[in-house]
Amino acid sequence: MPTLEGRTAIVTGASRRRGLGFAIARALAADGANLCLARHRAYDRTQSWYDATDCNIDAMAAEIGTDSVRVVSFDIDLSRPDGAAELFHKTRQALGTVHVLVNNAAYSIPGGIDRLDAATLDAHYAVNLRAVSLLSAEFARQFDQPTGGRIVNLTSGQGVTPMPNELAYAATKGAVDALTTSLSAALADKGITVNAVDPGATDTGWIDPNLERTLLATAPMGRLGQPEDAARLVAFLASDDAAWITGQVIRSRGGA
Repeated sequence: MPTLEGRTAIVTGASRRRGLGFAIARALAADGANLCLARHRAYDRTQSWYDATDCNIDAMAAEIGTDSVRVVSFDIDLSRPDGAAELFHKTRQALGTVHVLVNNAAYSIPGGIDRLDAATLDAHYAVNLRAVSLLSAEFARQFDQPTGGRIVNLTSGQGVTPMPNELAYAATKGAVDALTTSLSAALADKGITVNAVDPGATDTGWIDPNLERTLLATAPMGRLGQPEDAARLVAFLASDDAAWITGQVIRSRGGA
């Protein structure tokens, strides 16, 4: 039986078929949730992985929508201070109360210490931490149920291994880990759980052949993560079966 039937989920960063966001959205839809897919097309077009066919949001929404699962999509710039409020306003108008928030959207521009400056830090902070915080606040304000609220943050491997060429990204994602722990306590009495998932190196089209060989050489399971690996875990955390799990940063990295 669908475990999320009648509930609504927002998945940010759901901009392309090969990505984590769409895999998560597909898993939640399979469990019966109505979906809001949020993406920022202007940012996507600057990325090396961008492909117009792969990023056809209308086709993606049609693929997972059914007679019983409604899917909407919005182009939202979450780096704007009012982006979070705008996304919730539009989603509630279309689908009603939001029960699940998946903070998957991320800003990532490689850069070591020689390229680190205020503008780079601010750009990462605006999406990776401020937007996550504001989206979580909007979620808590509108959630009017005694139980069943779920926030799942996507984090990274900054707590496992150094990331010297992604300093701004690592710093802001590390802050998401800390936010997850404290936010879970702040929202526990509101019937909302808060967890984070670190999916490890996941094959979403950004890994070049040289990096793939390096990662596979030390992969305990002999493969890279697939978007569906993370999606199954997020769907579980969104379900009633995970009602006792909160404040956790789950490193689902295939043993890496």
